[in-house]
Amino acid sequence: MPLRNALNLPVPPWGLAVTAILSVQLGSALSVDLIETVGPAGTAWLRLSMGAIILLAIARPPLRSVRRGDVLPLLGLGITTGLVTIGFLAAIEHIPLGTAVAIEFLGPLTVAAVRSHNRKALIWPAVALLGVVLLTEPWQGDFNLTGVTFAALAAIGWAAYILLTQRIGDRFTGIGALSMTVPIAAATAAVVGIPQAAGHLTFGILAAGAGLAVLLPVLPFALEMLALRRMTPTAFGTLMALEPALGVLLGLLILHQQPSAIQALGILLVVLAGAAAQRGGRRRPAYPEQNPSPADLDFVG
Repeated sequence: MPLRNALNLPVPPWGLAVTAILSVQLGSALSVDLIETVGPAGTAWLRLSMGAIILLAIARPPLRSVRRGDVLPLLGLGITTGLVTIGFLAAIEHIPLGTAVAIEFLGPLTVAAVRSHNRKALIWPAVALLGVVLLTEPWQGDFNLTGVTFAALAAIGWAAYILLTQRIGDRFTGIGALSMTVPIAAATAAVVGIPQAAGHLTFGILAAGAGLAVLLPVLPFALEMLALRRMTPTAFGTLMALEPALGVLLGLLILHQQPSAIQALGILLVVLAGAAAQRGGRRRPAYPEQNPSPADLDFVG
């Protein structure tokens, strides 16, 4: 079904946004089995490469519109996307999915709080950090420093991703920008991913990589684009705050990762902090005539 006809589907915009979140978290949960076979970098390379192929098949990269000043941001965004993907997948190799999502979520949450230009808004990253402490339980003997470190690096990368995406979003809209940056991300992941995956590639592995690429990034971006045409960026960003909770839910249902009561409290704090931060985290598009896109948000799927 053409994208323009999909706009007329009788699905509420919040339903599209929540489906996008579910697609992201489902793709992450289902990546765990692939990580065991080809490693986190190998999984990132396969997922991004297949995603690049799909995006290039459905969208023509707007290369003629690229100016000299766009080159470094495009390269930076592509490289950052590749590194964040590797970092997050490396994190969920060591720690539960919900915990990794919550830690990574500190990146965009901090960006939203800082951009509010309100000192009181900085309390929300602190609240979320408290939630992360409850989630990771560093006082326990099984605290996994490696997984937490990878997730923290992904959080830093996601913050940089937001800043770069908004810069690119002011110049390019829709899938066209992704069709330029995702191939760069795939090439970045290939540096470590190809050696890690070498010797393990089969038709089944390649098919799994293609399926995961549809779940992330292709399907979520399309759903986010549709949702944002019918709801405000602030409302969308508030729904994105549900992402850590859905990560815990899918971790429980698919990966059988059972959170404790104190960890459930930690997730609740992260979600509340994310939703509250959106009250001051809205950004005005550089070009008011453009429809908002995920590039204009502080939280992206």
